[in-house]
Amino acid sequence: MKLYAKTIPQTLPNWATTITTCADLIEVEINEEHPDFQSLLEELETEIEPGTIGVKAEDLCSRLGFDLSNPNLHHLVEQAQTLIADIAAHPDYKQLLNEGYQPDLNIADASTALTYLQWELDRNLEPSD
Repeated sequence: MKLYAKTIPQTLPNWATTITTCADLIEVEINEEHPDFQSLLEELETEIEPGTIGVKAEDLCSRLGFDLSNPNLHHLVEQAQTLIADIAAHPDYKQLLNEGYQPDLNIADASTALTYLQWELDRNLEPSD
């Protein structure tokens, strides 16, 4: 299992490993089979909704000291625009297009939709006079 966090403690349990770290996201891999992790899950297990027993991600991350705070929407839109640009430039995507791939929503349309969303966010967050 992988978890993505904003911050993590300096020392992780022996069943957790940091895979990648970038400026705003840390990828942690969890060895789900490790007995200590299984023991933690059993300890945190609760009734999530009537008839459903499990562990809430928020409870698990809180116990581990992970911060999963939501990034702001501006940041997510910027990340999405970057991903769309990376997809458009990827050779496998270009090959699919050359072979006749015609998606219902193309890359340009998706990028435009995100641009409109960004404009709306900017307009709504401007200070009023």
